[in-house]
Amino acid sequence: MTTESTHPDLAGLAPATTAVAAGRPPRGQGEPVNPPVVLSSTYVSTGTPGAEMMYTRYNTDTWLPLEEAIGALEGSTLPALVYASGMAAIDAVLRLAAPGTAIVAPRHAYLATLNAASEQVAREGGALREVDIADTDAVVAALAPAGEVPASVLWIESPTNPMLEVADIPALTAAARAAGVLTVVDNTFATPLGQRPLAQGADVVVHSVTKYLAGHSDVLLGAAVSDDPDLRGRLHARRTTGGAIAGPWEAWLALRGLRTLALRVERSQATALELAQRLAEHPLVAEVRHPGLPTHPQHERAAALMNGFGSILTVRPAGGAAVAEALTRAVRLWVPATSLGGVESSLERRRRLAGEAATVPEDLLRLSVGIEDVEDLWADLDRALQAAAG
Repeated sequence: MTTESTHPDLAGLAPATTAVAAGRPPRGQGEPVNPPVVLSSTYVSTGTPGAEMMYTRYNTDTWLPLEEAIGALEGSTLPALVYASGMAAIDAVLRLAAPGTAIVAPRHAYLATLNAASEQVAREGGALREVDIADTDAVVAALAPAGEVPASVLWIESPTNPMLEVADIPALTAAARAAGVLTVVDNTFATPLGQRPLAQGADVVVHSVTKYLAGHSDVLLGAAVSDDPDLRGRLHARRTTGGAIAGPWEAWLALRGLRTLALRVERSQATALELAQRLAEHPLVAEVRHPGLPTHPQHERAAALMNGFGSILTVRPAGGAAVAEALTRAVRLWVPATSLGGVESSLERRRRLAGEAATVPEDLLRLSVGIEDVEDLWADLDRALQAAAG
């Protein structure tokens, strides 16, 4: 996988540098280093509208630096499109599916994504086919099964939420392209530092910018990235019509958070792997899953396709769901919360949520590792495991 940006002004730079350098104002004596926040709902406009700014629902100066930076990080020659939330981006991209066709998606995926896809096919016709995204042959077979409606969109999460299955993205995108199916990859968990799906053949990449890209649990934002001008144009038109636009302060905060992405991910990934290794040996833990562990079913695939193994792990404590629930109340440093990707470490028992897949174990805890000291995080988990079991 390439580690260099393909953005015209950032060619040859590593992603860590791109995160810092992209989206800066032009240099000039006395000019600011950071882009300003433009607080205006409209722009001066006379005559026939051209490429200039006109109305904030279409475009605004404050989005553009963030869109440039995310697009460059994903290796796109076109800027990203930012949305009011990750779900706004997901909804816009799902609408690329043709009415009456199928959407193929992981059976373990962000619950709201599956709900949105299910509602869309119920409204427009077609089908939602849920698959084991790690089973490449099964996914390919679901694209155009005999006697059933063909797919028009293949949706990939890798690693998946919350089971952390790892997909063979290059193989799946190649098969989808051969079948005339658009491929979308939700790259929220891996981040552009962990993998670049466009370089692996994806048509569109989506992010919940709320998570790692912004990184401080203080904004709601989403993004979609495509190197295809037609697809990007369709997504831009949908954003303009739907009105799911980002606020200027949110965009500015997300760009500020993005500057430290490489440092945060480097720290949290290293800590996540260390904690996974320790938890795997803990007498009060029944199972640990993390792509960096040799026991993970797709460990070799992750090692081959990803740069790093991510900052999420799952734990099943000995004693079942009651102990897992007790552990979420016993921790003092870890934050019981449903989001992830912030500087603070958090955890959640996923089956407490109505609608979570029945194949997700009742006692599974999803842990999002932040940037705290590893020994402090370990001490809190160890103490909480003992308290929950006792």
